[in-house]
Amino acid sequence: MALVKSRPLTPGTRFLIRNKADVSKKKPERQLTTYNHKKKGRNCYGRITSRRRGGGHKRAYRIIDFRRDKLDIPANVQAIEYDPNRTANIALLAYADGEKRYILAPRGVKAGDKLINSSERVEFSPGYSMPLAVIPPATKIHAIELHPGRGAQIARSAGQSAQLVSIDGDRATVKMPSGEIRFLNSRCRATIGEVGNHEHGGQSLGKAGRNRWLGRRPRVRGVAMNPVDHPMGGGEGRTSGGGHPQSPWGQLSKGFPTRKKSNPTNSQILVRRNGRQLKKK
Repeated sequence: MALVKSRPLTPGTRFLIRNKADVSKKKPERQLTTYNHKKKGRNCYGRITSRRRGGGHKRAYRIIDFRRDKLDIPANVQAIEYDPNRTANIALLAYADGEKRYILAPRGVKAGDKLINSSERVEFSPGYSMPLAVIPPATKIHAIELHPGRGAQIARSAGQSAQLVSIDGDRATVKMPSGEIRFLNSRCRATIGEVGNHEHGGQSLGKAGRNRWLGRRPRVRGVAMNPVDHPMGGGEGRTSGGGHPQSPWGQLSKGFPTRKKSNPTNSQILVRRNGRQLKKK
């Protein structure tokens, strides 16, 4: 896996840096794919609630096993494949009983390796899934459950990992990728190691058209608009808006926390991502 810079033979390749990941060229498993409707930023009423989305290449959704609930059955990694729906690559597992499933491909795992979803303490190798209670402290983990049995919700993007700090009975202390330190139930499952495809962030798309292939539409700055279109628009000559950054409808975009004070999981956070320790009642 390496970042490859193209020769500037055309304007589109002048700034193009591609991630040449070592992935299989085979088509995805038919029984593990499904149709994924593109909402194009619209809600159930057809109104745009998330701007600048739409278009893009057609893609099949790969069904990922985030629960890893097929316990104590060894599996063989058949292939590492590209997934257009996420930044991480995926690994195709073939279990001893014949069933196949996709998982997030951990860093260092390659075709031919043996993985297992354990219910107890076993050897620690990248890609092994087990409860937090049996993982040694200071271990790097990813694909972590927020609630037991719900499936992985934490540290799922390319190159991401969290760190298990300590275990105290039924509570595990985990340092998140953002730097936040919080409590989790020790029965939550996690996968050993980091998510693969860690060089994903170093690539450069090179041209606007490649963004359109990904379903991202153009973005126009508010200060470039007229006052009738945006609160930050208008002015003689180039201006920076003259006011606090805000949305077209006046919602301020910087300078205040967006997390609800009534969020029930606030009591499980020890240190916020900005380094501030929360007072415990």
